[in-house]
Amino acid sequence: MRKNIVAGNWKMNTTVQEGISLAQEVNGLLKNMKANCDVVICVPFTHLVPVNGVIDQNIVGLGAENCADKVKGAFTGEVSAQMVASTGANYVILGHSERRQYYGETNETLIEKTRLALENNLTPIFCVGEVLEERENGTYNDVVKSQVEALFSLSAEDFAKVVIAYEPVWAIGTGKTATSDQAQDMHAHIRNVIAEKYGVELAQEISILYGGSCKPSNAKELFAKPDVDGGLIGGAALEAASFIGIVEAFN
Repeated sequence: MRKNIVAGNWKMNTTVQEGISLAQEVNGLLKNMKANCDVVICVPFTHLVPVNGVIDQNIVGLGAENCADKVKGAFTGEVSAQMVASTGANYVILGHSERRQYYGETNETLIEKTRLALENNLTPIFCVGEVLEERENGTYNDVVKSQVEALFSLSAEDFAKVVIAYEPVWAIGTGKTATSDQAQDMHAHIRNVIAEKYGVELAQEISILYGGSCKPSNAKELFAKPDVDGGLIGGAALEAASFIGIVEAFN
């Protein structure tokens, strides 16, 4: 039975002090309810240790927003998967559209990051998705397939530990909106791509999250779709009440 997951991605927001307060508020709200999904907050590197000190990881999981594709060494400014794991984090976002777009991350880089994350017992939240041009020219299924296939050198055992997040990049900050049916179609496509490589049984076990402007107002409709197993939440994760509003969509 695959897990339903709501994961917050804080991106480059909040000071350490603000992050501690937000994490405490999220933790407190979750403590007073029974969430029918796993809840994770993925925070800036600077926040990992202090946030881990104020949350109960039985209630809310902790993740980083990235890690390096190298084990260790003379890579100034980079943070390794081992370093992330040493903070107490259990998750790491990899291949987010912003990392691909602004920092030139490639499928080749991302498989190395994924391997290192898994070696350090981190659960990768591996992001895939197409830009507006690819959506409009009809190549979006092929584009997302190639991004998923970047992981196909993993063993079935390792692939089963990965969470996939689909981001319709064209619907983020453009005024265009992906419908719940469009989300479902792509999630089903991703699951079929995985099934062709690893078999239907494993494909059915993989959690696939939706990462396109999910809010309390549309979360229930999205999460009702059979292949949408939760969300990777950006802006709405920066306010505890809105984030918990999305978690409640599973209740």
